[in-house]
Amino acid sequence: MLWNIIDRRTRPHRWREVNAIIEATEHDNSCKDSDQAPSSDPSQRVDYEALEAVSVAEAVQWADGKPCPVTLYLYDLGAGF
Repeated sequence: MLWNIIDRRTRPHRWREVNAIIEATEHDNSCKDSDQAPSSDPSQRVDYEALEAVSVAEAVQWADGKPCPVTLYLYDLGAGF
């Protein structure tokens, strides 16, 4: 389930092909001024997953289909890995 999006693209109007990374939103709990996400069941937690050369829509759908709250990071194609 998608709880947050961090857009790190330098070309924000490119939507057809981007790189996408997801991590459990609870990883952000230690960040200054962050909302606090509950801890996920360890058997369902997504520590790190990535897709390359997908559309923004595909990245959002992929992230939203995960069993725990995730933060989606968007990067320009060729960046983020």
